[in-house]
Amino acid sequence: MKILIVDDAKLMRGMIKTAVSKIPETIVLEAENGEDAIQLYRATKPDLVTMDITMDYKNGVDAAREIMQTDPSAHIIMVTALGQENLLKECIDIGVKDFIVKPFTRERLLSAISKALNIKLA
Repeated sequence: MKILIVDDAKLMRGMIKTAVSKIPETIVLEAENGEDAIQLYRATKPDLVTMDITMDYKNGVDAAREIMQTDPSAHIIMVTALGQENLLKECIDIGVKDFIVKPFTRERLLSAISKALNIKLA
């Protein structure tokens, strides 16, 4: 499985990477802004994207919209801070599969991934 982690904070990318790297046969890709995420998505076609909402160059909502227009079957989970709930309806309307609120637990992240990909994770 290929997972693209998109977040402008290296620490947050590292936290998500640590959590998902325990999933067997997982390749982790990283991008630090929405523009890079779109390019990397097109080049690698990951199975799943975790996307921060607030980033420079292109925010997560715009990047998710562009990815979904390119690939309507994309599996995207938005990662949001408290107070950004107003953007979540827009994300769901775009076709995003789920969202997680920072700070989150590994269990919540894996639950969102399981739900988005319709697979069972330990």
